[in-house]
Amino acid sequence: MALFTPHIAIDLGTVSVLVHEGRGVVLQEPSVVAIREDGNKTVIVEVGRAAREMYGRTPDEIEVMRPLRDGVIADYFVTQGMLEYFIGKVTGRFHLRRPVVMISVPYGVTSVERRAVREAALAAGAREVHLIPEPLAAAIGAGLPVGTPTGNMVVDMGGGSTEAAVVSMNGIVCAESVRVGGVRLDEAIIAYIRKKYNLVVGEPTAEAIKIKIGSAVPLDERLDMQVQGRDQVAGLPKTITITSDEVVEAISEPLAAIVNVVRTVLAKTPPELASDIIDRGMALTGGGALLREIDVLLTQETGVPAYVADNPIACTALGAGKALAELPILQRSIPDL
Repeated sequence: MALFTPHIAIDLGTVSVLVHEGRGVVLQEPSVVAIREDGNKTVIVEVGRAAREMYGRTPDEIEVMRPLRDGVIADYFVTQGMLEYFIGKVTGRFHLRRPVVMISVPYGVTSVERRAVREAALAAGAREVHLIPEPLAAAIGAGLPVGTPTGNMVVDMGGGSTEAAVVSMNGIVCAESVRVGGVRLDEAIIAYIRKKYNLVVGEPTAEAIKIKIGSAVPLDERLDMQVQGRDQVAGLPKTITITSDEVVEAISEPLAAIVNVVRTVLAKTPPELASDIIDRGMALTGGGALLREIDVLLTQETGVPAYVADNPIACTALGAGKALAELPILQRSIPDL
């Protein structure tokens, strides 16, 4: 009967959740939940894409929130409800056997944070829960030869945090994490526009600016975009034009924190592995890897070639799925997997 037990891997991110099952990534939805207070209990109204569409457009009694902050659980009950929804969507509402689940967690999370993820997944319907550090899952998903005695470096830039790690022999040799990611870049864009133009814009607008014209370094051909928001002085709707150079300036501070984390890991890497990394370069994964010229910035600042992995957003989910299939091998080097 074990053959019929669903095996699913979940990349539980601050901005989006990806679920991998046998054949590949079968679900990718925003990790956003709309909730309503009903007396003493919280009722989940919508989850995922439907909840994100409600962002900033709901009456006071409905709150649209991210139950994960900086890659870890901020609201246990809502995270459990979200996991239950996604697991049910993938395995079917009336599945006979509870699934075995592999969930990626940020490197360096506390034992309390690990326990919260495990308990939320069990309460959401999982039979068995394994946790894998995100940088290791990202390295496996990016196709790096993590099982060999060579140095492989991965920089996983998620929505809530950025993690840089050197992986060898199915384990993490050294790693550093900073709670700066895509959400922090959006916040920096919001603050910049408010300060320079006295214009208030929301998170979805800031994210659209980052995707359409955002860049880590100034571009040869400058891009621009019209942005609508609320004038802070008059309180009326207003439209401005913002350029890619302004976005570079806006996000320079959080990007400096990301560069710093990469430098710290390189400084801690054993010399033999460091020479491998100089030859192979560092793989960039996560949604942040899609920012224009981020590989150029990291190469300039560290002297180590950086390249964007294939399908960077899905790397962690793909890696967690592969890890679940090779659990006995990985458990030799990570006993608490």
